[in-house]
Amino acid sequence: MAREPYSYRSDPAVPPFPDDRPIIIFDGKCVLCSRFAQFIMRVDKNRRFRLLAAQQPIGTALYAHFGLDPETYETFILLDEGRASVRSEAALQIFSKLGFPWSLSAAARIMPRAVRDPLYDFIARNRLRWFGSRSVCYMPDASEADRFIA
Repeated sequence: MAREPYSYRSDPAVPPFPDDRPIIIFDGKCVLCSRFAQFIMRVDKNRRFRLLAAQQPIGTALYAHFGLDPETYETFILLDEGRASVRSEAALQIFSKLGFPWSLSAAARIMPRAVRDPLYDFIARNRLRWFGSRSVCYMPDASEADRFIA
């Protein structure tokens, strides 16, 4: 997954999109993932993050660009300053950018990634069974639409 920052800009399969702020690419049909997106919109008072449903053409192209399966979406992607983070590292980076008290979750970094990522993967594999899925992607209301990339 280690690529040069902004490498997707030179990938003809990835359509251009605004990348001036961190972007969370999530499974828009997954109830748990959609609730996470709603949580971000609620607590991100500075409107720092943009959101992108993985099922959108840009989201699917980014999954493929970073070597991830563009069909299962078993991790979300945090795209920040042109670099992609996934799994537990992406989650911890997101929480650290949300400010207090969410930034306290950075303490979880004392746990080795070799422990954190399997736990993340276990939840990701079971998320649809435990929380369900939608037949269509989550769509924000009009007041939040500017935070989404379509």
